[in-house]
Amino acid sequence: AMQLAGRWFLVSVASRCSHLAEHSHQLEATTVMVTVLDGQSLAISTLRKLVNQDSLDSPLSFSGHGHSSKVDVVVGEMDPSSFAILYYQKGRSISVKLYGRTSRVSDAVADKFEKHVRAVGLSEDVTYYFPTYGFCDSADEFHVLD
Repeated sequence: AMQLAGRWFLVSVASRCSHLAEHSHQLEATTVMVTVLDGQSLAISTLRKLVNQDSLDSPLSFSGHGHSSKVDVVVGEMDPSSFAILYYQKGRSISVKLYGRTSRVSDAVADKFEKHVRAVGLSEDVTYYFPTYGFCDSADEFHVLD
């Protein structure tokens, strides 16, 4: 659980979700903050410009609760210092998400993600990459633009 703690950037999602397909042109840079609560449970906050969603989960194989039914999440592959590939399953539908410690991942990590995507029968046609712009580590109180 401790290896998942910290800030992650959502890099890519492979999913047959019709909502994602219809609105892929509106994808926003997204970060996820993972906090270990008691050595086993995780608090997960998803942050976008106008959305903040919190959930509590347990590590490595955990369940999140979506709008209508249970979502099972399993860590497929991970290097805690650089990336995590997670499988999300809701009913018979499965998606794969790639998270990075930075908003961009290496080509080798992208290749690993694509192999995981193909392994569950998904393709590049349903793989969406999130924008890398819009992240700020910090901001000054006063900014002057020339």
